[in-house]
Amino acid sequence: MTDGSRYAPSVRPGSQPAARREPANLGDILERVLDRGVVIAGDIRVNLLDIELLTIKLRLVIASVDTAKEMGIDWWEHDPWLTGDSKALQDENRRLRARLDALEENRSLEPGDHHD
Repeated sequence: MTDGSRYAPSVRPGSQPAARREPANLGDILERVLDRGVVIAGDIRVNLLDIELLTIKLRLVIASVDTAKEMGIDWWEHDPWLTGDSKALQDENRRLRARLDALEENRSLEPGDHHD
């Protein structure tokens, strides 16, 4: 046996050598991820002396638009900032601020309120 044959893969008669997997390029990996989707979830909690001060829940979904729609995720179709309907949202905010100002003004004029 020579040194070269000692390290060569052994192949039985009539069988094929084991197929080597080609390293996947970034495009292949991205295509698989977007086709199937990936969910990353995590929680961050800040406690002080067994008292929970802060909890942050992180949920990240990476998927193609088609995969997201299959999962029932389509918030971008109804978001006024993304659909170009932001003028209606701005008008609604303006009306709500005017109502809030009127309510606060009436509240400050009620009897029994003392502002020194």
